[in-house]
Amino acid sequence: MTVFHGSNKEIQAPDVSFSKNYLDFGRGFYVTTYQNQAEKWAFRKSARYNGKPTVNVYTLTEDFSQCRILRFDNENEKWLDFVCSCRKGVSLNEAYDRIIGNVANDNENSGYVYPRFMG
Repeated sequence: MTVFHGSNKEIQAPDVSFSKNYLDFGRGFYVTTYQNQAEKWAFRKSARYNGKPTVNVYTLTEDFSQCRILRFDNENEKWLDFVCSCRKGVSLNEAYDRIIGNVANDNENSGYVYPRFMG
């Protein structure tokens, strides 16, 4: 599976330690399967922090059988409660290796979050 990460620089090895704490799915390395969404993220990040808009591309195994996954197929009450809690700093994401679902305030489709990035 090919995923994309928008940034203001090239990122050879994803590192969640650079993540902010109060994001939709908490601290993690956010990627998407949509290149145009990553391009928007890259331009936003470079506008805030300078640097060159960069779309980093990664290939991930599609075998998630050994991963603890939380998947949100819809923006429903469960999704909203999770997002609101994470934005308040509650570390709900730490129970999972991968979180799949839409991020709030974004018209693009789903993204993937890796609290502990595993290629």
